[in-house]
Formats: sequence, structure tokens, C-alpha cells
Amino acid sequence: MAKQPKGRAVSGILILDKPTGMSSNHALQRVKRMFGARKAGHTGALDPLATGLLPICLGEATKFSQFLLDSDKRYQTIGQLGVRTDSSDADGKVVETKACDHVTLADVEAQLPQFRGLISQVPSMFSALKHQGQPLYKLARAGKTVEVKSRQVTIHNLELMSFDDTQVRMDITCTKGTYIRSIVEDLGLALDCGAHVAQLRRLQAGPFVADQMVTLEDLQAIIDEATKDQVVEEGKWPDITPAFETLDKLLMSADTAVLTLNAVQLAAHQIEALQQGKVVDHATDFAELDVLRAYGSTATDADAFIGLVEVQAEGRLKAKRLMST
Repeated sequence: MAKQPKGRAVSGILILDKPTGMSSNHALQRVKRMFGARKAGHTGALDPLATGLLPICLGEATKFSQFLLDSDKRYQTIGQLGVRTDSSDADGKVVETKACDHVTLADVEAQLPQFRGLISQVPSMFSALKHQGQPLYKLARAGKTVEVKSRQVTIHNLELMSFDDTQVRMDITCTKGTYIRSIVEDLGLALDCGAHVAQLRRLQAGPFVADQMVTLEDLQAIIDEATKDQVVEEGKWPDITPAFETLDKLLMSADTAVLTLNAVQLAAHQIEALQQGKVVDHATDFAELDVLRAYGSTATDADAFIGLVEVQAEGRLKAKRLMST
């Protein structure tokens, strides 16, 4: 007999405010346990130093996490001038200190234009990029270095929020794959004093914004309230099942990850055919190879999110990634 999977089949997206000092994977595992979820994944790691918006996909929502990985992001960062570290952030080892009292507001403003628009940057050796299957940060911690190729990214917006002689505070909106630590490091070099990221906070990822975030403390408070009357033996955990109804109300639906895509409405027979791996005809004139959000009637929902379909030649539709029935 096949083993029953652990956890419940809850689906949705939680917009977590990740705390500093915690890895994204640790935060993911905490949320997975709190929701009693069978399956979970995050959509783009934040460094332990960083805080802020970390979308965590549960259950069927994990099928659409790639669209959040590919989305634009917004950050606020504080760059500490005068100190360079091997990781380009405050968690790293100091490799150089240099006076920065010569740097003026005008100097900072004069250097910022080179970091706007389409730019090339060399990712840090402490990034999660992989070299021959190994994350660069693991190689760096082992004292190894490899050649890292530059990449092009787009900085949609870079606003100087404040400058106080030793710290530069910036608000940055950028494409995927942008390394804020590289911007801060390069800015420090341009100012001839060095710099590293002292603080980093993500405020937006794709369609999700800061106002939607919840903290681990928020989740724990819901669990504590739901289990406060339980008598729990020493060394045992409370039954968190009573908290699930309230916790689930915090989840965004799976299709919120792909709202930038056009939508198509399908009939029941078309949904069934797609689930069987067949290609179906559709009258709407969509561009070939477009990926669409698909909706239709199911046994439990008159307008359920079915998943993603891809437009083939002559407007025919093929399943790309479907929700499980």
C-alpha cells in the first residue's frame, strides 16, 4: 500500500515578512509546519541579512512560482560607506576600510545615473548562483573563487532617499537577477571609499506589495489563540488543526501569481479534454505561443482557476500547467 503523504492539501500564497537573521528556507519550513501543508516552496530567496516580502507558495500554488521568480522586485537598502566586506554585506568579513569624509551629497547624486536603466553587473561570489552545480556562496565560504560572468539587468527606478555622510539609503525597483549588494559595492568603488549593504528590505515582488505581508509572529499568535484551551502533555505539541481556518484566510489564491497573463474562459468539455492531454479549439484570437490563465466551472466552483494553457497554431489550446482536480 502506498504511503499517505504527510500534511494537508492546502493551496495558496502567503506573503511573508521574513525576519532578519533567518534563511529563506528556514522561514519556508516554519510556514509549512504552521499551515500543516503537504507541499511548499518560496519564490526567490532573500539573504539571511535581508528582511521583507517573501511569497511562499503552498500546495498547487507551487506550480506557478516560476512566474514570481521572473517578476520585477522592489527594495530599500542602506549602503554603509567606508567599509568593504568579502560578501558586500554586513554579514561578511571586513576586507578594507577607507575614509569617506570626502564624499558629498553631490558626489553620490553624480554617480547614481550609471546604475539606472540597462546595466551590467558581476554577481557576488556570495550569491546563490551555481557553478558546476555548487552555489557560489558555498564555494566562497570554502575559500574558493571562480570566474563569474557579468550579466545585464534593468534598474527601472533608483531613488536616493537620504545621505548622512556615511550611509546612503536607496529605493530600487529592478528586474529579476539584480544583486543590490553589487550596486552598493560598485557605488562605493565609484566614490573611492568602498561600501557594503548594511540593511536590505524587499517591499514588492511581482503583484505582491508590502501591505499584504504577515509576520511569523502574526501566524504564531493565531495558533496560540486557537490552542489556548488545550491541555498539552509535557514534551508534546498542541493540536494546531483549530487554527487552520483562520490561517487559510491569509492565503492569496494561486492565480494571483499570474494575473499579468490574459485570461480565457473554458467550457467543461474543454477542461476535461485538456486534463486528458488533448489539444482543444478556441474561437478567441490569441497570439500563437501566448500563455493564458484558464478558468471554468468545476464541481466546487463556478469560476475556478484551472491553470495555464498555451496557444498553439490556429488558436488551439494546449495544457501548460494545470491545477490538480
